[in-house]
Amino acid sequence: MSLEFKKRMDQLRFDGRVAVVTGAGGGLGKAYALLLASRGAKVVINDLGGGRDGSGKSTFADAVVQEIKSKGGIAVADYNSVVDGEKIIKTAIDNFGRIDILINNAGILRDKSFGKMTEQDWDLVHAVHLKGAFKTTQAAWEIFRKQKYGRVIMTSSNAGLFGNFGQANYSAAKMGLVGLANTLAIEGAKYNIKVNTIVPTAASRLTEDILPPEMFQAMKPDLIAPVVAYMVHESFPDSGIIIDSTLGYAAKTHLVRSNGNPLRTKPTDPVTIETVKEAWPQVVNMKNAYHLDKIAEVTVDLVEKLQDFEEQSRLDSEKEAYWSNYTYNSKDLVLYALGVGASVVNSTDLKFLYESHENFGALPTFFILPGMVMESPVVSKSMPPGKHADFTNILHGEQYIEFLGDFPGTDGEFTVRNYVVDILDKGSSAVAIVNSEIFQNKNLVFRTQQHVFVLGQGGFGGPRNSSKAVNVLPAPKRSPDAIVEQRTSEDQAALYRLSGDLNPLHIDPNVATAAGHSKPILHGLASLGFSTRHVLAKYGGNDSSNVKAIKARFAKPVLPGQTLVTEMWVEGSRVHFQTKIKETGNVVISGAYVDMKKIIKDDGATSTPNQESKLSSTMKSDGLFIKISEQVKANPAQAKSVGAVYLYNITENGKTVKQWTLDLKSGLVYEGQPKSGSKADTTMTVSDGDLIEIASGTLNPQTAYLKGKLKISGNLMLAQKLGPLLKSGSKI
Repeated sequence: MSLEFKKRMDQLRFDGRVAVVTGAGGGLGKAYALLLASRGAKVVINDLGGGRDGSGKSTFADAVVQEIKSKGGIAVADYNSVVDGEKIIKTAIDNFGRIDILINNAGILRDKSFGKMTEQDWDLVHAVHLKGAFKTTQAAWEIFRKQKYGRVIMTSSNAGLFGNFGQANYSAAKMGLVGLANTLAIEGAKYNIKVNTIVPTAASRLTEDILPPEMFQAMKPDLIAPVVAYMVHESFPDSGIIIDSTLGYAAKTHLVRSNGNPLRTKPTDPVTIETVKEAWPQVVNMKNAYHLDKIAEVTVDLVEKLQDFEEQSRLDSEKEAYWSNYTYNSKDLVLYALGVGASVVNSTDLKFLYESHENFGALPTFFILPGMVMESPVVSKSMPPGKHADFTNILHGEQYIEFLGDFPGTDGEFTVRNYVVDILDKGSSAVAIVNSEIFQNKNLVFRTQQHVFVLGQGGFGGPRNSSKAVNVLPAPKRSPDAIVEQRTSEDQAALYRLSGDLNPLHIDPNVATAAGHSKPILHGLASLGFSTRHVLAKYGGNDSSNVKAIKARFAKPVLPGQTLVTEMWVEGSRVHFQTKIKETGNVVISGAYVDMKKIIKDDGATSTPNQESKLSSTMKSDGLFIKISEQVKANPAQAKSVGAVYLYNITENGKTVKQWTLDLKSGLVYEGQPKSGSKADTTMTVSDGDLIEIASGTLNPQTAYLKGKLKISGNLMLAQKLGPLLKSGSKI
């Protein structure tokens, strides 16, 4: 095979295809036509031959045809107006017997400020750009439908997407083409007709005296032509998209919408001009804007938002609540773990620090963060008349968290509802008891409660205690069952604040001094994170999913650099604890406890409670392992040449639900852990769905590993030895 022939075989070709390019006498259209013809397409070169305002005639199309023919290509000229689009398509049928590709590129300019624009200026521009594309595309449409193949390009402009002074007619027509393309993409989908939009910026007759000379020279149409050629190739995957291209650069453009906001407090309230004004900052907040592909998705999105609004209004019927969203990922979990003292020095901490660890997960106290309300308006709005709360006079007094379902995964998004259940009068200060309900996929997954001390705002005659408070419990009156101590870093507060609590009290010496501290203090929740880690390692099997609930009171501040001493007492499935500062003896966390699903007393042990019932469930990947077993039986020598034992942990929603062993030393493949006398050399943890994607080749194993979707422990190099065995069949 010659090098030239191989190069040709690797090209994206258009042999047997017929293309119509309007406005192809020069500029972009000419570049498109020349490139398509050079790759085997037969091309109709349409060009009315006028100036950029549509006036005059020329023979530009003939010149392009001659250039194509001189290079061995096939082309014919067409001088019909795009408004007579059926004549242009007839030229293709008469000369080549078919049409496969239509590039609507023809255009004119009649730029004037809006006040000076005539109706003729408006009509002529719309006739060429919008009506011309409509007429020509419609003439080809039935042919595309019958042959179940067609590729269409509409040419829009940044003037259409963003507007441009003096181009009201042109901008409106160009944005109209976007809408036309979007609808045709929908109508053509079942007939394999793909319709897309190009937004080019290039040197042409339309821009020759608008762009600066040096920019005009740089913006060669040849840099855009390959983009459009790919978009009309049979292998192009997309339809209904907008691509912006210039200077050898391309980008996708699409519409996004904000999350929006209700315009009233309750479904029964009226919408007024004033309520619209009040909600407006959230209506136009684009922080979490998103894209919708179809008009049906807009309807579904609206219905879901209205249902959410009604459900939230129902929940808020007795207590006014503050709603928010909280998103997190593996990076947030690792940063938090470092902030609460996890270290690679301790091997048991690695599962909280390394996103590719087979048991990677969150520390349970991380999930206190979504419900934090220290600076939320829910507290300040609930204060009695004449009292106020802001970051200058609030302290975190107590914290509670309770997990209600499966332990959350390593990334996700929560919807959070915060509401004040009581305001207590403690004499000189007030205490706001704030409940938080954290939902994921509309399911309540955990809840928290904070006691927020508001200094100097007591004395309003309120109750001193509340039946709605989750209370701390005193430690047993005996010597602790276990004690763990750990020194905090001088930078502990600076590190922990990156998890979201940016109160300057923890970083700014001047603020700390003004508050009566010798230096910035450590966050109470950081100290709680330290102590919960100690309890988890000592009595929870170091398994966060073993935790049911945590409660603590923050008694005194901790200075970064001081040593925390966690004292623990076990009673049933509850571990009471308190935390002291070694250097001073002060108790900084009191009345605290962790409720476990079960106590596991061996340090560093792992536990996967309530998992046994799931291990017999049928998974998609079962068939894959059966096929691998057949391959191993068919090629026992090849299997034994690998000479290793592999354990696969198959997960679902972050939980291991099935295990498979590939014992290639013995030539066995079976469900479950390695049998007695055998030990896994390499353990791979992957979700059922991701494993199927890896096996089918749609997900690269290296990419899966780097993204944390495939976690490997043990001998990493042995994982690569599976390749030769599985090359002829399923990948794994």
